[in-house]
Amino acid sequence: MRAVDMILKKRDGEFLQEKEIHRFIEYYIKGMIPDYQMSAMCMAIYFKGMNSKEVSSLTMAMANSGDTVDLSPISGIKIDKHSTGGVADTTTLIVGPLVAAAGVPFAKMSGRSLGYTGGTIDKLESIPGFQTSINQEQFIKQVNEINLAIIGQSKNLAPADKKLYAIRDVTGTVSSIPLIASSIMSKKIAGGANKLLLDVKTGNGAFMKNKEDAYELAKTMVTIGQEVNKETIAIVTNMDQPLGTAVGNSLEVEEAILTLQGKTKGPLRELCLYLGAHMLVLADKVKDIDEGIPLLNNLLESGAALKKLEEMINAQGGNGEVVKNTSLLPQAVGKHQVKVRQDGYINFVDAEALGFAAMILGAGREYKDSKIDLSVGIKIHVKREDKVKAGQTLLTIHYNDKVKLEGALKIIPKVFQFANYEVEPEPLVYGMVSQRGRFTLNLKL
Repeated sequence: MRAVDMILKKRDGEFLQEKEIHRFIEYYIKGMIPDYQMSAMCMAIYFKGMNSKEVSSLTMAMANSGDTVDLSPISGIKIDKHSTGGVADTTTLIVGPLVAAAGVPFAKMSGRSLGYTGGTIDKLESIPGFQTSINQEQFIKQVNEINLAIIGQSKNLAPADKKLYAIRDVTGTVSSIPLIASSIMSKKIAGGANKLLLDVKTGNGAFMKNKEDAYELAKTMVTIGQEVNKETIAIVTNMDQPLGTAVGNSLEVEEAILTLQGKTKGPLRELCLYLGAHMLVLADKVKDIDEGIPLLNNLLESGAALKKLEEMINAQGGNGEVVKNTSLLPQAVGKHQVKVRQDGYINFVDAEALGFAAMILGAGREYKDSKIDLSVGIKIHVKREDKVKAGQTLLTIHYNDKVKLEGALKIIPKVFQFANYEVEPEPLVYGMVSQRGRFTLNLKL
């Protein structure tokens, strides 16, 4: 096999066979295909696309390029949950304890992030003493005992994806839906779960800005799941404004704890109940989400889900007292309030700009090797469609560096737009894609 022949084949819009794709990935991992030829293949895929068989073959080739996790020693149906990411998206830290309290094993490997804030692993490392790296034997034992463990991904989990993403990042091919879908699904499949729930974000604070593109990505990933016999549901959700009220690692952990304490309401809580209910359906715990949502709500209100989070923190070496005393989390030295300058209604919240401001503070990574400040971030006190008065607090910025604060403040005027009329609320959930097809929900919560 010559790599150039396969590149020409895809460039000309022909379909690649499963054995060709597997061999191309195998040779690339072994260094037998250079980066410049992989770059050419990525660009050919970007322009010519892939059919469902090709995408599934690429996904499995990447999933099998390194370690795979065997979760069969864990009793019950193992459900994994993945979000394509957004601003103030702390769902994993809430959904995991919720479904674990309902008796569903939640054995999750998460990553760090290159972007606005840290990934789930960065957030968990805000908790004093919490260990995100434990061996597979401990991981399985913990899930069997308490139904819950969240750890960092193995360095050798889908290594082809890591190499391929680095190429895509510098060749302008990141936004190819076949390449995005295979990247996400290869890690999920290698992670060993039986079934998958995907939260596909769309809007100005998400990677997928356009709803139709988000649906296309959702459909592609659900089809991959079907091809490899893993039941998969994808929920398309709104990221046109921050999901929660906190942007930044320790601040997001605090919000997750307050939500599990039953002290906060709003879109973050409602979406977590909704996603968790779908996971219960996948796990055959309930017949539909109308049964699942009240069940999870009761587990939240009773404190059972919060107890699960405490058990996980203690099991992984952390200080479980943090669920009762969030001041044990890293604290920034300074706070700066941003006030409303005019009466009116919030017409638009630029989630992407808000995330960028948090990154300037140090809450996220601009580059792969950037160091994160776990204590800094932004608390959001209003949301789109709120009526506000001049002098009311819009944001509280938690900072450690005054120069970085000044940099963030230059971004803040871009975040909010105001109107002198009432603003209609937008749906939180746009729709769902399952193996039965696409369903538009437009769920206003």
